[in-house]
Amino acid sequence: MRHFEAVRSHVGSRHRLRQNDPYLISFDLALPKSRHQGIYLAELEDEGGRRYLRLSTPIGPLAGTDPKRCLRFNWEQRTGFLAVADLDGSPYLHLCENRPYELLDADELDRLIAELGTLGDQLEQAIAREGDSF
Repeated sequence: MRHFEAVRSHVGSRHRLRQNDPYLISFDLALPKSRHQGIYLAELEDEGGRRYLRLSTPIGPLAGTDPKRCLRFNWEQRTGFLAVADLDGSPYLHLCENRPYELLDADELDRLIAELGTLGDQLEQAIAREGDSF
């Protein structure tokens, strides 16, 4: 996978795309127990022109979250990090991962989608169950 169109083709062959913009696609990942997790893929470019694929999944509103717990979570993770992005005009906590295209193939992309989707769903359930559990 060397560019976003290859990602779009691969993901679109496996999932029904909800959003299909030039450098942003999204879909719902089916999980066990009839659950679903929204997955967003976007292309980023750094100052040197190197392109990356960002995978993200929303996990809960930022309001009520403990920033120290979020930073501890980021420190402990091997894959994925927490970030804040607006969702419908409100700050929302997202689980993200950035990968350079040259290190990405179809199997790695599928693995990252499954891993982030599953972990994102677990975090979303924990936040919903415990209020400000984060």
